[in-house]
Amino acid sequence: MVESIIRDLEAHADSANRERIGEHFQMDVSRYLGVKTPTVRKTAAERYKCVRHAELAELFKYCDALLQTRIYECKVIAFDWCFRRRRALRSDTFPVLESWLVSYVDDWGDCDDLCTHALGYLIATYPALSARAARWTQSGKWWVRRGAAVSLIYGLRRGLFLDEAFTVANKLFSDEHDLVRKGYGWMLKEAGKTYPNEVHEFLCARRAVIPRVALRYAVEKLPADLRRSALQRTTSKA
Repeated sequence: MVESIIRDLEAHADSANRERIGEHFQMDVSRYLGVKTPTVRKTAAERYKCVRHAELAELFKYCDALLQTRIYECKVIAFDWCFRRRRALRSDTFPVLESWLVSYVDDWGDCDDLCTHALGYLIATYPALSARAARWTQSGKWWVRRGAAVSLIYGLRRGLFLDEAFTVANKLFSDEHDLVRKGYGWMLKEAGKTYPNEVHEFLCARRAVIPRVALRYAVEKLPADLRRSALQRTTSKA
């Protein structure tokens, strides 16, 4: 099946789109065919019909086979299939998804796809898992550290994980990687939609340590008065 999926994707490969994505989004496109996202999603939906009745363990085998290709579009399909089966996920499947993040993800695009969907759903459904995800802040891989933040976004959009988001942000403030900073800035932005006052207070109290790029992301959706206050009161690192 995997070979057939790759052939379908290669039929829609677009080298110009691949280069454009690489330049615009600062992504490594060496394993990206350049297939446009709607086409990848359509392929995922069509091919899921062949595996929708498979047991979860069998589905994971198909996903693993797709992930082992290291082709970006195949990873998107694997993560799409897992999310379609999200209601079958249990807390003991966390190590499987965690291993995907560590072993197969290698950029912010696939990190966000996995972490804001299947992993995010799993952590929101079993909140105790958030403590295990927080350990990712110590990873040597920057996309895993980013995952510690963006995996909370699914729950934050449902009113969960404010304290956990603050804990993760505190652990990542010293991180030098730009995409990690943008990741936890995005996380705080999502938290601020539900808890604007709390996020504002959190940001202002950490004015000496929060990098500017993270701050700009974090305040984006705050009410105008809180946004101005946070930006004025915070003297941040570049």
